[in-house]
Amino acid sequence: MRMDWDAFLTAVQERGEYSSPWEAERAARVVLALLGAHLVGQVRADLADRLPETCALVLLNPLQAHEPLPPERFVRATAAWIEGATEQTATWDVSAVLSVVAEAAGDELLDRVLLQLPPGYDLLFGRPKPT
Repeated sequence: MRMDWDAFLTAVQERGEYSSPWEAERAARVVLALLGAHLVGQVRADLADRLPETCALVLLNPLQAHEPLPPERFVRATAAWIEGATEQTATWDVSAVLSVVAEAAGDELLDRVLLQLPPGYDLLFGRPKPT
């Protein structure tokens, strides 16, 4: 079932402790565009089906990444796209957005998403895997 846009934005705003929905939306758009560049095929389509339509459009229309970024470079890329962001604030942004994405996806789909990403993304999604 597809998550509602207002519910998604409210959850991101609460997790990120943003003072306005605009800040939450900016973080969500940047993080989802970067995530979409790393996912391919049915996994990306299935994830888009679980997210609000606004998010799905961002996720499905990115430029493809030349190579999958390790988690720390993903955070740096996020910081580069958000005006005034630092790596520390970008880590917060990424975690706020991806933890909501993880809930919307559910465990089975999240496992499939994580298989397409370099090791360490489980922490960004707030779902650390046992070692």
